[in-house]
Amino acid sequence: MDIGTAILIIGFAALAAAFLLLVIGLVYSALMDSDIPRGVANSGKLHMVHGLFVGIAIVGRILHRLSICHQVSFIRWFVACFLTRLKPVPAGLRVKDLMFSQVPVRLYEPTTMCDGLRRGLVYFHGGGWVLGNIDSVDEVCRHIAKESDTTVVSVGYRLAPEHRYPAQLDDCETALCHFLSVAEAEFSVDSDRVAVGGDSTGANLAAALCQRLCQRLARTEVGHLPFPCAQVLIYPALQMADFNLPSYQQNHAVPILFRGRMAFYFLQYLSGDMSLCQDLLEGSHVPTELKPRYKEWLSPSNLPPEFLVRGYSECPTADYDGQVYHAIKAGLEHEVSPLLADDALIQKTPPTFILTCEYDVLRDDGILYRKRLLDLRKGVKWRHVADGFHGMIAFFNQGWLTFPSAVQVVDSVVDYMRTL
Repeated sequence: MDIGTAILIIGFAALAAAFLLLVIGLVYSALMDSDIPRGVANSGKLHMVHGLFVGIAIVGRILHRLSICHQVSFIRWFVACFLTRLKPVPAGLRVKDLMFSQVPVRLYEPTTMCDGLRRGLVYFHGGGWVLGNIDSVDEVCRHIAKESDTTVVSVGYRLAPEHRYPAQLDDCETALCHFLSVAEAEFSVDSDRVAVGGDSTGANLAAALCQRLCQRLARTEVGHLPFPCAQVLIYPALQMADFNLPSYQQNHAVPILFRGRMAFYFLQYLSGDMSLCQDLLEGSHVPTELKPRYKEWLSPSNLPPEFLVRGYSECPTADYDGQVYHAIKAGLEHEVSPLLADDALIQKTPPTFILTCEYDVLRDDGILYRKRLLDLRKGVKWRHVADGFHGMIAFFNQGWLTFPSAVQVVDSVVDYMRTL
């Protein structure tokens, strides 16, 4: 080996070591900013997983700034290559990848004998409208299908930043309507017993889709199709009017969803303008005339007292900024914020299952939506996971990434589906 080659190798090694030290330093700094309360299930493991995800995000950010690849593209690639493993299909289940009106779906059909037609569930994955795919919820959908004897359709809707609202919701509607139109003839599913559901932003899409269909049903645009028999909302994101609810304050730095990250996801969904993030967190995007109505629905006084025990302070009212509002005003409509819909629209929605987790910034979204449903005398079943954190379902049956506590989340859905 000549001297020039040796110097080149040493230079690359030094550069790699410097890069590694930079990443380690940034990961350590991010971990110091996190807060995992003692009550969180498997808190030590959550620390480790959070560190891994922070590292992936930081490397992606560096590559993005070097113009090598987009941060989101790197995260998707890493997760697909190193954190996602599809297992052989278990006995008693048939799995097919299909296209429903040009929207990719994965169909999970139990192969056991069934008297009559089966129930169905159309499922939308989470991931902030930016991450996630059919593979990321494969184990979840398999378990629900097999254990509840339900035909499950998992929808691979388009993602941001390549596609903005309403592309994701449009794809979910297209897939659902296609399935409802062929459920009995092609899949032996009772179209009157098809529910919609999802986790996190997938639950947002499920709730928003039910409200969209309510409006269209009133105009007879989809009158020839049955309406979903239920909505299954797993720690749903339901509003972007108030990022200072008690759960946002109490869990602002609890992995895997920080308070600021939720504002980031909403903005990615709507426009991609990250300069508005702080305005959303402060609340300057809400018009003065809308604040009394939103306060009626979002007031902490609507929460059971036990959810205020860990502390809450009322934040000063932010000055309204019309430019910010006009940049994100679609986000305050019911198709992005279902919790902010008028009573008349929520009154038409189907029976609902809501699951919330104590250590989750979105906890109060689900609880406040439950209250609105109950106030309107709508059927609603609620399950609260006292030691749960946001994103638990992503760690169901995932090898070394598995969190045992995720089983109770998925089994809660199974139990509810059996009642339909």
